[in-house]
Amino acid sequence: MEFLLGNPYSTPVGQCIERATDGGLQSEDWTLNIEICDIINETDEGPKDAMRALKKRLSGNRNYREVMLALTVLETCVKNCGHRFHVHVANRDFIDGVMVKIISPKANPPTIVQDKVLSLIQSWADAFRSSPDLTGVVHIYEELKRKGVEFPMADLDALSPIHTPQRGTPEVDPAMMKYLAPNISAAGAPKPSQPTPAATQASSIPSPVTATPEQIARLRSELDIVRGNIKVMSEMLTELVPGKEDGSDLELLQVRFEPSHLICYFKL
Repeated sequence: MEFLLGNPYSTPVGQCIERATDGGLQSEDWTLNIEICDIINETDEGPKDAMRALKKRLSGNRNYREVMLALTVLETCVKNCGHRFHVHVANRDFIDGVMVKIISPKANPPTIVQDKVLSLIQSWADAFRSSPDLTGVVHIYEELKRKGVEFPMADLDALSPIHTPQRGTPEVDPAMMKYLAPNISAAGAPKPSQPTPAATQASSIPSPVTATPEQIARLRSELDIVRGNIKVMSEMLTELVPGKEDGSDLELLQVRFEPSHLICYFKL
C-alpha cells in the first residue's frame, strides 16, 4: 500500500531528507538536519512523512554512505523531536522490518554500519523502556540479545537522554553555562567608579553569544555524533588486522573518520 502514497521524497520534509542523505555529501549537513527536526515538530504530517523518506533511504540500500547519513538524521530527529515522531521509530515494524534487516547476515553490512544500528537500538530501548506505547524497540532489543547478538559496549548512563527542545524556551545544560552570556540587567549591574587595568583589559574581550534553542540542540547532537564516531573508530581499529582489511570497511573508515568529522565545529 506504500506505493499508493506517492514518492516519499516529494513532501517538504522528504525533500530535505533526500538532500541530507545524498551520498555525494562530504559530511553531515547540520543545517538540513535541524530543518528536518523543525518540520517534524511544527507540522501535522511531518513525523509520518519523515519516516516514509527515511525508510526509503534505509531499506535495501547498499550505498552504505547514504545509510550512515540516514542513520545520523534519524538519530538527530529522535533526540530533538517529540512523542509524535518517537511512536513511528520505536514500533516493532520499523525496528524489525527496517533496522534489523540492515544488519542481517544476507545484507552483510560493514562493521561501522552494524555497530551504528545496534547502538541506536540499544540506546532507544533504554530510553523508551518506561513508555508503554514505545516498547516495540525494547522487545526487539531483548529478542536480539536472546539470539546471541552482541551489542557494542556502551555506558548507557553516559548517553544523552532523548531531548526535545521547546522553541523559544532555551533549556540550558549546567555544564554549558560557562559558554553562555550571563543575564545581568543594566539596573542591577555594579558601576565601578574607576576601572582597574585588569577590568579595562577584560572589557576589550568580546562577550559570549547567547545560544538559541535550535543551536543548543544542534550542539548536543553534534557532540553525541562525534562521541559515537570516536567510539566506533576505536572499536574498528581494534578489530582490523593489517593486510586483511575489508575494502568497504576501509572506505567508510576513511570517509567517516576524517579529522574534520571527529571535531565538532559549531558557530553561534
